[in-house]
Amino acid sequence: MIKGNKKLFDNYKFVDLFAGIGGFHLALSSYGAKCVFASEWDKEAANTYKINFGIEPKGDITIIDEKDIPPHDIICGGFPCQAFSISGKQKGFNDTRGTLFFDIARIVNHHKPKILFLENVKNITKHNDGDTMKVILTTLDELGYNVFHKVLNSSNYGLPQNRERVFFIGFRKDIGVNEFKFPEPVNEIVSVKDILEEDPKEVKVINRPDINIYKSFSNLFNHKPNRPLQIGKVNKGGQGERIYDINGHCITLSAYGGGPGAKTGLYLINNEIRKLTPRECARAQGFPDSFILNEKTTQSYKQFGNSVSVNVLQHILETIHKHL
Repeated sequence: MIKGNKKLFDNYKFVDLFAGIGGFHLALSSYGAKCVFASEWDKEAANTYKINFGIEPKGDITIIDEKDIPPHDIICGGFPCQAFSISGKQKGFNDTRGTLFFDIARIVNHHKPKILFLENVKNITKHNDGDTMKVILTTLDELGYNVFHKVLNSSNYGLPQNRERVFFIGFRKDIGVNEFKFPEPVNEIVSVKDILEEDPKEVKVINRPDINIYKSFSNLFNHKPNRPLQIGKVNKGGQGERIYDINGHCITLSAYGGGPGAKTGLYLINNEIRKLTPRECARAQGFPDSFILNEKTTQSYKQFGNSVSVNVLQHILETIHKHL
């Protein structure tokens, strides 16, 4: 997490939809914005949110009347992406989860906030031959917003994680922002090594006969490339069975997946092979060490796999401020 500037958005109020554990909240509050409403249906995520921010998120947004949501300047959220994900059924707006976008639309239609700040999986840009994106962009245009979108990779914004997500920035048309340029990559040299805990507890080391570390990788990397570096495999090297070097980046954290390296991938650390710890996952997403983790390890993995990268949001917020 980069150091925010409390003055940039100190007069702004925001609502945090599909809030998860608060990635958007961390980013916006680091620039002075105040959260006036949050919604998250997952009870474990909502509990983590409440512990860290002192706000108890409301539940299912589909049954919350937009009139009961306080006025706000910014509406943000990573709306559920299962309907658009490559790994999902790709039913888009025919999927109940896909239609949650329209709950954003009805709230926007009622409150007319100045700024929209949304996030989703990269594949939504191609879903249904581009028709899904057309529906999203047309809907927001009809609601009175100039909307801009771009796929950004967390690896390019100071985090050692290969994570591509599409971000939507919308400005109410009367504000007069007709062009928007997303932040250029900072390409800060970082690696998994930079986020490792010194003495992590309860680490499960993988020790089995079908581990294969490639001999050819030795001494190849005398620098820290901003991408994952596979150096071996377990079993056949399928999902959750690939081993990576800590001088590179980690793979995309996931809320699901199987194999011995499920959700984080496997890494060769101090001559042992293991997954990343929940705290290391938090760091890979830009969460500060002061952030209180869910007491259940399985939930922590799920929550950070579902979260948004805080650093990327912060860079976008600085760019939004320049355009206002």
